[in-house]
Amino acid sequence: MTFVFDLLLALSLLWSAWRTLATPRLDRAIVLFIIFGLLMSLAWARLAAPDIGLAEAAIGAGLTGALLLDAYGVLLRRRGTA
Repeated sequence: MTFVFDLLLALSLLWSAWRTLATPRLDRAIVLFIIFGLLMSLAWARLAAPDIGLAEAAIGAGLTGALLLDAYGVLLRRRGTA
């Protein structure tokens, strides 16, 4: 059962990374980046490295995702489309 979960996690990581790079919309790419970071933190936890998983969740998905969303909001306001 754990093998199936690990396989699904690996496939989800590959899918979200590909979709993040391939999507034409910037807002969707930011959300997919956050999802990728959360999946990556789960992968680190599965690899028995919970400290790296927590750092990935806090910095990679949380802080960086919030900064990217804020920068996207500023970009929209400067364009006048928000």
